[in-house]
Amino acid sequence: MPGKRGARTFLDHLPEDIIDRILIRLPPRDVGRCRVVCALWRSVTSTPEFMLEHRRRQPSLPIVDGAGRSASLVVVRDAGARTTSQQLWPFLAGFEHRNDEVCLRCTCDGFTIIARRGQFYICNPVTRKQALLPQPPSGLGVRTTVIALYMHHPTGEYRVLWVSGSQNWTESSLYVLTVGSDKPRHVEVTMPTVLSASMEWVLVEALIRTPPIQHRGSLHWCPADAKQITGDGEDIIVFDTQAESFRWMRSPNLLIQPDVYHMGNLLNMQEALAFSVVTLSTLDVWVMQDYEANIWAFKYRIDLPRVEKSRQLNLTSLKRKRMTPLDTTVRWFNQIAMFNDRELLIQFNRNRVLRCDTDGNVSGMVKIAKKQYCMVLTGHRLQESMIPIPCHEIQQEDDEPPFSATRKMFRPI
Repeated sequence: MPGKRGARTFLDHLPEDIIDRILIRLPPRDVGRCRVVCALWRSVTSTPEFMLEHRRRQPSLPIVDGAGRSASLVVVRDAGARTTSQQLWPFLAGFEHRNDEVCLRCTCDGFTIIARRGQFYICNPVTRKQALLPQPPSGLGVRTTVIALYMHHPTGEYRVLWVSGSQNWTESSLYVLTVGSDKPRHVEVTMPTVLSASMEWVLVEALIRTPPIQHRGSLHWCPADAKQITGDGEDIIVFDTQAESFRWMRSPNLLIQPDVYHMGNLLNMQEALAFSVVTLSTLDVWVMQDYEANIWAFKYRIDLPRVEKSRQLNLTSLKRKRMTPLDTTVRWFNQIAMFNDRELLIQFNRNRVLRCDTDGNVSGMVKIAKKQYCMVLTGHRLQESMIPIPCHEIQQEDDEPPFSATRKMFRPI
């Protein structure tokens, strides 16, 4: 459209609100191109109201990690009947992704926080802007890391939740930094009740390793050893972002036979809090029916034998059989992520990810660069946004840019 003079002339005669309704339906990359066409289009697409509504219309896309490949952190997006992936910016040109080089810490509303060599940056993959985040005070033998990025709804501020403590996290403190400010604020909160003080470090480790699920103004984690930490069956830890306090809540694990091996994971499902329960041969999904009363409702079950049978049926052509390694046989499930309102991404055998519907019918394997690498679901998601980073000039102008900005914001692979 921007390249056709006639189309532009026609649109220039339309009312501004009609132009707004047209442009807001375009993907972020196309909106960026339209901004350079004329001053009117740039003005229409640069208002806070436009950018906020545009972000709300974007799908929330899961991120997978390709375990060290050069295209390791990728966003999985829909492309008709095929699953395609796009590399997540930022990345270091000429370097493969390594945990000690670039680590994705958290995401929220189109922003990501990346850790690199002890520094933390808030980034917008669409605008390719980044800002260095000021860290809480630290000293010899003190570790600091980001555990969450969230919006504080009463003020509209984006805030970063930090944990700072000893090397083994036996002693720790929490800090909150408002994005755009230069001074983290110490938060005096009491951690939820645990069986012993020696178990508190296990809880802190869980907050660090697992990305939180944001729902109803709170952050939710599900520590793997929560029952051993509390002893009373509550196994989801909740951080109220307004009251800045922690509490426990119960998952549907209590409704499952205790002698059946399983593990649970939290996820967002159509703006509802959901919980997946993985056993040796099934994957069950529960949805929060009443948040205040802590009531869960069973949603559906995916059976491992059916998934494996469907996977085999989808490999009927000789060409696809040759391209598919034998070790992709589905032996056990690990965790899931919602792909859209009808489909899931399921990690299995610890290092493979497939795409299937809620009935367990496989539609394809998630691949990088048309190959099947080892991959894991990160638990992170990205909702593309053109909203600028608040006060992103907090990064010093003479600082060396930490990430390459010479390539496309997303590279199709």
